Parts: sequence; structure tokens; C-alpha cells
Amino acid sequence: MKFSLKQLQVFQKVAEYKSVSDAAKSLHISQAAASMALHQLETLLDNSLFVRQGRSMELTAWGQWLRPRVHELMATCNTIDMGINSMELVSGVLTIGASQTPAEHLVPGLFSALDQSFPALRLNFAVENTEHVISGLLDYHYDLGIIEGHSDHEKISREIWCKDELVVFASSRHPYSQLQKVSLSQLEMARWILRERGAGTREIFDLCIHEYIDQINVHREYDSIAVIIDMVRAGDYLGCLSYRSLQAWEEKNELSILNVPELSMKRDIAFIWRKDDTENLARDAVLNVAKKLIN
Repeated sequence: MKFSLKQLQVFQKVAEYKSVSDAAKSLHISQAAASMALHQLETLLDNSLFVRQGRSMELTAWGQWLRPRVHELMATCNTIDMGINSMELVSGVLTIGASQTPAEHLVPGLFSALDQSFPALRLNFAVENTEHVISGLLDYHYDLGIIEGHSDHEKISREIWCKDELVVFASSRHPYSQLQKVSLSQLEMARWILRERGAGTREIFDLCIHEYIDQINVHREYDSIAVIIDMVRAGDYLGCLSYRSLQAWEEKNELSILNVPELSMKRDIAFIWRKDDTENLARDAVLNVAKKLIN
């Protein structure tokens, strides 16, 4: 083997940060050392791996081919290192990105079960909307995603974890909360507080509502479920979120779930991962534990 793991590690970080200086900082080496390692790798492979566009280092076609292979190799090296030290079969680091509904209601139980079953597996975690989880996965920021929206990207594999349902809700003091059934025309007249565009919740809501209503009055958009709930509780707005996020507030009689017969907003919460990430013991462990929690 002509090249070193250090050279591949520099390549991986430059691809992630699109900057030699930022890659060097993340690896705690000098910029000169990172530049030399990258130059040596390109010389050994007899191919350019990056092209400079302004201040950004963009992957060439060869770099794009190499990146998933280096990512898999470095993950394997990390797993070997941690596994030997701990004598655990499932080890290493797995970085997970999740959208808000699963992050709030499903991930805590999943991580607790994983900690008990696989103590040598280190889990990094971030919460973003579905669109950003997908883009982060494709850009190698995440190894695994948990989303509540659609994903039909050709480079992504998907496995359903569980079912979920969106509902329309209002403050218990709202006039609509006194109705046995809310009509589509009443929804059209209402003011709405909704998730931001790019969120899986917003995607499903828009698909369902626009089958019947061309335009609704979206008063504000937020990326925070808690803010939306607080706004609706305090005002005369309607909202649409997962029932999982509203159940406790309904039981305290502070929010009411509105009966809109025309709207059926059932959806899947699913795991997603890159198709080029073919074998991953840590990912398989997460999927298996997740299935047992639901069954």
C-alpha cells in the first residue's frame, strides 16, 4: 500500500470542511503538514482529488469516487481501535442526525437501550429538519438518519421504524375546539403556526391540505416544536404536529385535537443511510435494537 492512513484522514477532512486550514485544525496539525499529506496522496494516486473554486476545495470526479471508500475505511479503523481496546464486537463511533419528532419522543429510549447493549458504541447526535438530515447524510456528516418525511433519493436506503400521525390542533379556548367537526372552509379562514419548509411535518401537511385548499394563512413558521405549541396555546391559531408531541397537553386540557374528517396525515418514521455504506455493524445494531423497542 503506497499511501498512509494519515494521508487518507487528511483527504477525508478536507472533503468534509472544503478547506485545508479547517481540516488541519480539526486534526490538530499544521496547515503545511495537511497540504503536504494531500499533495503526497494525489502524487501517489497520480490524480487530482480537489479543484479550488474561490475559497472552497471541491472534489474532482476521482475525489468523489474515493470519498465513500475512504469514509468506510476510516470507520473500520476506528471500530478496530475501539473494539480491541474494549473487546466489544460492536464499537466505534456512529453519528446520527434526526428530525425533531423522533429526536424528542423516540431517540432517548433508543439511546438508553443501545448504551445498555453496546457500551463501547459511541453515539454522536444532532437534531435538524428532514431536509437537512438528508443533505447531511449525503455529505457524510451523518452515518445514519432518522426522519419523518419522504426520501426517494437514489443514493439513500430507507427502512421504516414505526408509524406516526399528524393532527390539527388549537388552544382549548379556541372556538373550533368546541366543535365536533371542523370544516375545510373553517381551516381556510384560520391563522396557522407551522413548521418551517424543509421539515418533514411541513411536507406532509402541505401535501394533504393542498389537496383541498389552495392557500392558507400561514401567520408564522418555526423550527421549534415547543415554540409552535406555546404560540397555539396562547393565541387563536391552528397548528399541525405529531400527536406524540401534543398528547400530554391534550391530557392537561390545554390543547384540543380537531376533528377534520378529510385530512388523514399518517406517515412513517424511518431510518436512512447511504447506499455506498454497505456493511456497518454499528448501524445494524441500532436498527435491530430499534425494532425490538417498537415490537
